Amino acid sequence: MDITKQPTYFLAANSADGFYSKFCDSYNAFDGWKAYIIKGGPGTGKSTFMRNVAQKALILGEKVEICPCSSDPKSIDAVIFPAIKKVILDGTAPHVVEPKYPAVCEQIINMGQFWDDNALRGTEKELLSLFGFCSTYHKKAAQYISAAGKLVSYNFGIQLAATDIDKVFDFANKLAKNNIPNKRDKKTIEWVRFLGGVTPDGIVFYGDTIDKVAEKKIIISDKYGAVSSIIMSVLRDAALDKGYEIITLKNELLPKDMIDHIIIPELNIAFCREGRDNVFLSDQRRIHSRRFVDARELSSNRQKLSFNRRVASELLDSACECLKKAKEVHDQIEKYYIDIMDFEAMNLYGIKMADEILAQ
Repeated sequence: MDITKQPTYFLAANSADGFYSKFCDSYNAFDGWKAYIIKGGPGTGKSTFMRNVAQKALILGEKVEICPCSSDPKSIDAVIFPAIKKVILDGTAPHVVEPKYPAVCEQIINMGQFWDDNALRGTEKELLSLFGFCSTYHKKAAQYISAAGKLVSYNFGIQLAATDIDKVFDFANKLAKNNIPNKRDKKTIEWVRFLGGVTPDGIVFYGDTIDKVAEKKIIISDKYGAVSSIIMSVLRDAALDKGYEIITLKNELLPKDMIDHIIIPELNIAFCREGRDNVFLSDQRRIHSRRFVDARELSSNRQKLSFNRRVASELLDSACECLKKAKEVHDQIEKYYIDIMDFEAMNLYGIKMADEILAQ
């Protein structure tokens, strides 16, 4: 079984407002979930451990959701097992997770027990310098992303000003009524995640996840996000009001302002925003945002919209380059920790923990 073919989401984003994490909200203590929170340094086997547990879960026939690291999509930051209500999380910075209900629904997995505490003596200055460089590159990336976010937000505002908001709300309410039926047993749950991310590998978008979790798609084609965000907000509220479990997929740049997609697993349906960088190859229903927008008013701002979009793209390219440099430094840091780890003992522990985690 191939874990790369499983539904894939980010649990955090390098957003215009800084690092935006939903790690702490990836499980529900009051709905029978259990979280395994990994602590340890870089290069201590956290991602490998999660990958191995995920692989074993697939062999056992369990459903698995993979959550890569937004600072390195080739690495895993979390693995979710929705059917058995368990999750493994990398609880280290920048997405620090501390137990809210220790030993009740959370367990710490300490990778630090497998390193030699004295082995890094004499390398402190080198390591602190590398950590400093890594932090500097992340701060530079955050500045570029913040600037890009302002331009994206400005375009959002231009489109919103040209939008017939009442018409959008009327349409969204009809869309919700026709596609989200009432249900008797109401158990409202909302999971917030991301399909896209600003990463060292560029702008990453896990659009194929939609096809893995929903047969039916309704696509809102919307470059700037104002129309689709209104529609998504109405759909979200309707689904929660009617008692569905939903996955709300926020925009990675503006997570406080924009919802890009809504998935309702029980109905096997997804409502998706399609933009310039997230295109869905589908012949299913597609709604164009232009039907709600004053074309002349939008056209009068064409130069501003085009300029903002182009500059935002260049800023994000620069951010990705900074994140790439940060990863290169992070790789150097990892080598120090790899050399001091007892991986043989850790692997034996990992096998035991995998059995415990996947036990019904």
